[in-house]
Amino acid sequence: MEAVSLLILGAGWTSQFLIPRLKTAHITYGATTRNGRESTIPFTFDPSSHDPEPYAQLPSAETVLVTFPLTGQGQSKQITSLYRIVHGHNNKWIQLGSTGIFTDPHWNDHKSTYNRNSPRAIAEDELLELGGCVLNLAGLYGGERNPKNWVTRVAKTKQEVNGKKALHLIHGEDVARAIIAVHENFSEANRWLLTDLRVYDWWDLMQDWDSDVKSAVAKAEGEKAAAELKYAEWVGELMVEENVRSLPRSAENLGRVLDSVAFWKAMKIWPCRGRISMA
Repeated sequence: MEAVSLLILGAGWTSQFLIPRLKTAHITYGATTRNGRESTIPFTFDPSSHDPEPYAQLPSAETVLVTFPLTGQGQSKQITSLYRIVHGHNNKWIQLGSTGIFTDPHWNDHKSTYNRNSPRAIAEDELLELGGCVLNLAGLYGGERNPKNWVTRVAKTKQEVNGKKALHLIHGEDVARAIIAVHENFSEANRWLLTDLRVYDWWDLMQDWDSDVKSAVAKAEGEKAAAELKYAEWVGELMVEENVRSLPRSAENLGRVLDSVAFWKAMKIWPCRGRISMA
């Protein structure tokens, strides 16, 4: 099998944005899925197996991107070592993770405190020790993932709306651009935090999306269910009760918020999709 520049282990949601950009940039790639769909390579990471044979079905690559979560102690070392038994050590590793591990109560950046006891963080730390790079991603959207569809999942009552503060997002196009940037400008043992540089206010979004959300609920569950959702009214009442004079609320009043400027500055690129662009 011919060597490639980038090997995607787990060609899931991210690949719909990443693969077209790799083709446009003439970056050779390989991609795996569990069942080998759409001309991908069948591959499943088995943390209980120490057999290097499945890795012989994979191409040698300059950079290996792991899109699925590795957890706990040992899995990062296992997957890298088994791959390197077959393909040698001249490869770089990128792991996609979540910003959910960052725990500071207000501003968080890539150097902030994070939950080191999280199974995913443990595996990510292990990969960093092996010289890998971790991209902790904010909420992913684009394609079939529309944040408007999340509103009823996070709040269906005024009390639940009251508890919603900041939302952080990144579009799949910018995830793809970030992966390529790291591939081309790799720096060992870096953990990066990625957002689209914005801090969204859930109240602002719920107030704005009120009619769209209710229309969707009416189609799916009926007019009675939709009539029980009063996001615009609830947000207005909460603004009066909490003495909030305008929307969106300031990031200083939204609790845990994320700062990803350092990544984009280091890569010398900036997000191309913001303000929840679904076009």
